[in-house]
Amino acid sequence: MAMDEGDGRRVGDPGWLAERFEENRTHLRAVAYRMLGSSTEADDAVQEAWLRLSRSDVDEVENLGGWLTTVVARVCLDMLRSRTSRREDPLHEVGPAAIADAQVGVVDPEREALVADEVGPALLAVLEALAPAERIAFVLHDLFGVPFDEIAPVVGRSPAATRQLASRARRRVRGADPVATAEDRDRQRAIVDAFLAAARGGDLDALLELLDPDVVVRADPAAAAMGAPVEVVGAPDVAATYVGRARVARPALVGGTPGLVWARGDEPMVAFAFATSGGRVVGIELIADVDRLRDLAIAFVDD
Repeated sequence: MAMDEGDGRRVGDPGWLAERFEENRTHLRAVAYRMLGSSTEADDAVQEAWLRLSRSDVDEVENLGGWLTTVVARVCLDMLRSRTSRREDPLHEVGPAAIADAQVGVVDPEREALVADEVGPALLAVLEALAPAERIAFVLHDLFGVPFDEIAPVVGRSPAATRQLASRARRRVRGADPVATAEDRDRQRAIVDAFLAAARGGDLDALLELLDPDVVVRADPAAAAMGAPVEVVGAPDVAATYVGRARVARPALVGGTPGLVWARGDEPMVAFAFATSGGRVVGIELIADVDRLRDLAIAFVDD
């Protein structure tokens, strides 16, 4: 028997479901964006969650927000795994506000905005270096406070194994060089400049030395439409992709972080957001989406 909300409507009727879903939309999109790193894909994941909700019997669901969060996580996991084949075994510090014990299903606009501010292009590039299951476990637990026993069915692991996934991901994220001070920016600037020089000069050995063995390069849909590979994994393949190239790339601050930009005149066309750790490049995100480029407030620096 369906429960009654007190206003004469049955829990689970289309109008009630639509209202509850809209109450959770901001939270769900935040979860999806941090998992996927793409606004377009995040919107697709949220839409798919609505379709699954509209086809489901949720009369007995006690925490609809939590249920929707796990649905979005499953959708995102499928999307991550379908991008390319990436092994399931086995980066910018996440601030304390992002690693908090938020209640799943309770939308806190102020906290959502704070988390969004802390998840910039550098961290997204770091997250791209994680295997899909690691990324899901880390984002759900460390960024949104979902218990491991609720994450475990999503990634198909035991709660203990899921805890290990998140722990492994956390070590990689916290091991990345935070780019906050002038000294930190100078360190990353030197790495990016060395990458650019090696790429332009066709120095394969120098590129391999600068790249983490598990480096991941990902292109957003707009960059992929321009011909960039959606994903390149591993130092040898990434080095082969860039050696002898990047001749028109320009050093720039991308969201406040040293990176590179391909531009027409002074109009940015593609931004290269770098994440570094231990003096090496661990992730690069290619961003060509017009709205995202505008939000990054790109500032060119002297070559």
